[in-house]
Amino acid sequence: MVYDAAMRSEPAKPREAKYRIGQVVRHRFYPFRGVIYDVDPTFNNTEEWWLSIPEAMRPSKDQPFYHLLAENAETEYSAYVSEQNLLPDESGEPLRHPELEEKFEVDGEGNYRARGRAN
Repeated sequence: MVYDAAMRSEPAKPREAKYRIGQVVRHRFYPFRGVIYDVDPTFNNTEEWWLSIPEAMRPSKDQPFYHLLAENAETEYSAYVSEQNLLPDESGEPLRHPELEEKFEVDGEGNYRARGRAN
């Protein structure tokens, strides 16, 4: 048996998430934005979902992935997006997603805070 140094290496330590629950973000390439309602420290979806992404754009699995209440010009939906494909949304435009009131409170400055959280 040939010994491969990669066989003994430790799994990559998950990175700390760059974005937080309640933060409004936009996709780096596609025209949608949304508010983060959950974060996975690393990829936690199906292999089929991951393979459905075109190979040239397929993100690494060892980074945070975000669950968004997302919307584009036509519709609202849930999205699962890698950290590398998100940017902060600084438009200040309100979101219209129908699940917002269920999951978040909005303060006077338009910031989203998860219901039941103190901060």
